[in-house]
Amino acid sequence: MKEIKKTLSIVGLGLIGGCYAKALRDEFDVIYGIDLDEKALSYSESHKIIDKGFVDPKIPLSKSDLTVICLYPNLVEKFIEKNKDNFKSNSVITDAVGVKGDMIDRVVEKLPSNIDFVGAHPMAGREVQGVWNSDKKIFSGANFIITPHPSNHLKNLDLIERLAYKMGFKMVTRITPEKHDEIISFTSQLSHAIAVALVNSDEKNFDTNVFIGDSFRDLTRIAMINEDLWDNLFMGNRKNLIKKIEKFEESLDIIKDALKKEDSESLKEEFKKSTLRRKEIS
Repeated sequence: MKEIKKTLSIVGLGLIGGCYAKALRDEFDVIYGIDLDEKALSYSESHKIIDKGFVDPKIPLSKSDLTVICLYPNLVEKFIEKNKDNFKSNSVITDAVGVKGDMIDRVVEKLPSNIDFVGAHPMAGREVQGVWNSDKKIFSGANFIITPHPSNHLKNLDLIERLAYKMGFKMVTRITPEKHDEIISFTSQLSHAIAVALVNSDEKNFDTNVFIGDSFRDLTRIAMINEDLWDNLFMGNRKNLIKKIEKFEESLDIIKDALKKEDSESLKEEFKKSTLRRKEIS
């Protein structure tokens, strides 16, 4: 028997929005899609990803027990501000934004007291965009983060956690928005910054493609990046990210200095340290 038999609205039918719809297809009686892109809505309807698509969010929001907002970080608060009176009474809203800041505080202040906003971040994605590239397998085995707010009801935090496991996530963690942003600046944003810098440092004085191996491919996969989204994420968390970049520069300088001094012992120590630390990561 289904644990939930209600109505879901997904705001933003891009890659992640499409993945949510596909992964939760069996958990809801009705799934609505809300997007300004009528092509995305039409595709989603014709492929049975959603039951019905809307450009105007008023009707679906008024019927939805859960609303998942899959918009760029700078658009989530604007959407809620514009539609704060359209959400169904006693419904739950969650998001999929990769940086929180004080956005949740501001959103909670705008919403009626009977609407519960539960911040969340699915740690999954691809280098492609659009609902046509969505696949619920993207979530399989990935991590999911919930960022509770003092106003949240425990039952709604538990709801989002249960749904995350239903979608295939292997681990769900609850941390404050502040801690989320600090950790994500290292585990996600710094990785993307390094990949971008590595690819852009290519002097192009030879045919790179002829000489690369798996290590280069693996390191630079995420350099194929959605510039609008990641500009939002970097700028929205820039203080934390700058600190992590500076710490990374310190670690890289140790390697550089060891090379300059022909100090093999220091170089080997860095290799040993990284090997041990990488073994701790599952």
